[in-house]
Amino acid sequence: MADTDDKIRCDACPVLCYIRPGMTGACDRYANRNGELVRVDPHILLERTLQHGGEVVPFMRQAREWSGDIVNAPSPIVTAIGAGTTYPDYKPAPFIVSSKIDGVDMVTVVTEGIYSYCGVKLKIDTDRHLGAECATVRAKGEPVGHVTTGEYGSQMLSLGGVNHLTHGGKKEGRVTCKTLLDLCNRKAVELTVDGGASVVVQAGKSPIVNGEIEERMRVGCGSAAIGMFAKQWYGKVDEVVVVDDHITGVLSEHQAGKLLGARDTGIKMKGRRSTPGRYFHVAEPGTGWGGTNISDPLEIVAGFDPNVAWRGLTMLMVSTTGEQHAFYRLDDSLKPVEAPLPENLSVSVERIRENCEPALCSVLFMGGAGGSLRAGVTENPVRLTRSVRQALTTVTVGGAPVIVWPGGGITFMVDVTLLPDNAFGHVPTPAIVAPIEFTMRLDDYAALGGHVDHVRPLNDILVQHAKTSASDIGAAAAPARRQA
Repeated sequence: MADTDDKIRCDACPVLCYIRPGMTGACDRYANRNGELVRVDPHILLERTLQHGGEVVPFMRQAREWSGDIVNAPSPIVTAIGAGTTYPDYKPAPFIVSSKIDGVDMVTVVTEGIYSYCGVKLKIDTDRHLGAECATVRAKGEPVGHVTTGEYGSQMLSLGGVNHLTHGGKKEGRVTCKTLLDLCNRKAVELTVDGGASVVVQAGKSPIVNGEIEERMRVGCGSAAIGMFAKQWYGKVDEVVVVDDHITGVLSEHQAGKLLGARDTGIKMKGRRSTPGRYFHVAEPGTGWGGTNISDPLEIVAGFDPNVAWRGLTMLMVSTTGEQHAFYRLDDSLKPVEAPLPENLSVSVERIRENCEPALCSVLFMGGAGGSLRAGVTENPVRLTRSVRQALTTVTVGGAPVIVWPGGGITFMVDVTLLPDNAFGHVPTPAIVAPIEFTMRLDDYAALGGHVDHVRPLNDILVQHAKTSASDIGAAAAPARRQA
């Protein structure tokens, strides 16, 4: 609506900005173009192809003319990127689009959801210790999440959530929102862990831990490495210790070594013996060998039994990524003395490195499609939830497939690298804006009480929106910066 100063009030989120002509709202997503409220960014379509991937095009693009090819041409998938929101939430979704797919009448309901209840699950491929479980994770000094349980070869962080967005101070909420937004839009973010490390993370890129680029994800725990490479070590070296913060492996005691006929070496390891050849907690966690805090691997060896070990016994110690390794021979007093690594063992160390996958950061956006968002699909929101549970409705985010958690509600996760660039936005409440699409058969949509009167054919929408070019919409924000 407009007032005497030609401002218009944006109702796309709870902030309800008053926007002057030629300016954008606080979110930089909506603008006042000659008294009309317009979405600044173009609505995005994904082209359906027989191959994975596909071209990303603005919504304003006209449908293709027939090329003469008798094979069905690729058809566009309507995403919610740039579609707009349902706020206040009793309104139907901005676009409820009908189309025919393989002869079946389908409906896709698209909206940009405003998520206060959302966060990021961050998987960082590294053995290096980032911080204790439950330790606070900070961005720009503000708490934005915590360290959660580690997984196989990766450290896991849980960031965001309603408590950091709304329950802390204003700065905490703003920083949390900006951190989530940057991570979801695949930008680099620096995080620090209380009592732990500093790490730079970016979706699809290698993590940088305390200023060092992490290049390799470990091949497995120390015990797994023994199992994988025992045959390559047997007969070339008497003992192998694969150093790992979690499970350190010892070849001569391990079942793999026993089955090959490895000779007992009398080695005595520090830590807690689990099963033969597997040791827990040989050192404290850190950024050294195998995710421990040691720089000298001999620190975890308590000695050798003089009744079993012998002069000249050879021992290879190696980390789970092959980045660190050392070769030793026992002297007359059965003390390990470092020696050059034999060429035949260099091959096995390189094989460990070869089997290590590149270390990457994975960012999964997690949100809950609550009752208000579902009201944009149907006047009886629980029916949408049931439809998703019954696999009658498919949920996508920016055209990307999602994992829907079991249990109540529609709580989903999506890999942000599967979405087009800059698919996520924000509002200064603070909250993240993320696209979401619900696709189902037209008759199923009617059965769940959907807003059938607002269904529009895809071709009609393409023609209507082709009247406004992307440059015209973008120009609404060009004269000045935003104004709330």
